[in-house]
Amino acid sequence: MDDWRKDRIRSALQGRNPTVLARLSSGFAVIGDTQFLPGYCLLLSDDPKADRLADLPRARRLAFLADMDLVGEAVQIVCSRHDPQFRRVNYSVFGNLDPILHAHIHPRYGWEPPELLRGPVSHYPAAARMVPLGPGHDGLRDDLATEIARLSTEYDELARIPEDFPGL
Repeated sequence: MDDWRKDRIRSALQGRNPTVLARLSSGFAVIGDTQFLPGYCLLLSDDPKADRLADLPRARRLAFLADMDLVGEAVQIVCSRHDPQFRRVNYSVFGNLDPILHAHIHPRYGWEPPELLRGPVSHYPAAARMVPLGPGHDGLRDDLATEIARLSTEYDELARIPEDFPGL
C-alpha cells in the first residue's frame, strides 16, 4: 500500500489519509502526526498545486483563512475541555519544508517549559517534538472531529462571501 504521507493532499482527496478530521470548504482539517502539544492540528489546502497562500484566487484564500480560524476555534474549545492548563492557540503558515499550502494550529499550555512557553513551537528541541499520534489520542481526535463538524455548520452560513465582495 502507498504511504499516504508521500502525498497528504491526494491521499486525503482519495480517502486514504488517516489523520483527516473533516473536509472543509478549502481543504482538510487533520490531526498532527506528532502530539507533543496535544490537539495539534493542521489545515491542508485541497489544491495540490498550491504551494503558498498567494497561489490561490482571493476567494479561495479567504476560505482557507476562514477554515484555519474554524479549526483553531475547535482546538481551543476541545483542548480547554481536556486540559485545564490550556492557554491559547498559535497559528502559522510556513511551507518551508513541505511544498504544499498548509497551516499549523498549535494549542499552548501552562505546563510547557517556561523557556519555551513564550516562543514559537519551533524552538522545541526536535527530540521533544517526536510524540507520535497514537491510540491514546483517540478521544481527543474524536472530540476535535465532532467540534469541527459542529462549528462548520455555523461557519458555512457566516463565512459565505457575498457575490458583490470587492476583488472577486
